[in-house]
Amino acid sequence: MKVTVIIPTLNEEESIGEIVEKFVGMGYEVFVIDGNSTDRTREIAERKGAKVVIQSGKGKGQAVKEAFQLVDSDVVVLIDGDGTYLPEEVEKLLEPIRRDVADHVAGNRLENFEKGAFTRLNLLGNKILNLFFRLFYGVELYDILTGYRAMKREVYKSFELEKTGFEIEAEMTVETIANGFRIMEVPITYKKRKGRTKLRPIKDGIRIALTLYSLLKKYSPGRYFYFIGSLLLFFGLLSGAITVYDWFRNITHYLLAVLTALLIISGLQIILIGVISDVLVRNYATLKREIEDLRREFRESKRNS
Repeated sequence: MKVTVIIPTLNEEESIGEIVEKFVGMGYEVFVIDGNSTDRTREIAERKGAKVVIQSGKGKGQAVKEAFQLVDSDVVVLIDGDGTYLPEEVEKLLEPIRRDVADHVAGNRLENFEKGAFTRLNLLGNKILNLFFRLFYGVELYDILTGYRAMKREVYKSFELEKTGFEIEAEMTVETIANGFRIMEVPITYKKRKGRTKLRPIKDGIRIALTLYSLLKKYSPGRYFYFIGSLLLFFGLLSGAITVYDWFRNITHYLLAVLTALLIISGLQIILIGVISDVLVRNYATLKREIEDLRREFRESKRNS
């Protein structure tokens, strides 16, 4: 099983050398995709044995998209270049894939993090976004924003990624479950980063939340439409209650009554569209899983023969 370690970087000279050296020492191919660093990141990575490519455009998401296009290994490991993750824990991520119990393994940072690794705002934001994900997607994952992951070729090659920033982790998670692949978490260590963080907690947090909501259309369009339909239905019932209450007081609201009817009818129609969409998407996901199971059984029979 050929494994390539992908490291997106931007001014990581303080930490990149140690990370590359450890992975190379363990026998892994290392692919650094750099976002036009102005320090010695690229030189240090090359000297330690990594293949280095300069990305086009800006942003971590853009770097990851380009790396997935350039690499063609059986499995890729994605890790940040800021020294927050331990290369020696890579086997925790690869072991479920080797046992064929998962197609995508994410490292859960929130179970074991060093003091100072998260600010209070970052930690709170992470927990809120993960709770939002579990409520809306119905999948028991507790750290969807982790930057330490391992994925099979069929997983990362199936991605149709659009985000160019820090929303990329959330997008990869949603793409995995939307495409019917198996994803699981393993506990990992998370350390305080070396150098300055590039994350803007409030701005990036809002962008990630909006990304999670917009991606509902791909994973579970029913839930996306349920929210909009329920909102229209709520305002329709509210305006209807006002109309009926005033009618008993001999006050007639003709326009409000028309608006009430439109809101309620529109809300019910959108919810119905959501139900139909959900059925179609779930049938499609089930079909993809069954095809993947057949492929897996075929590969196993070929190995056994």
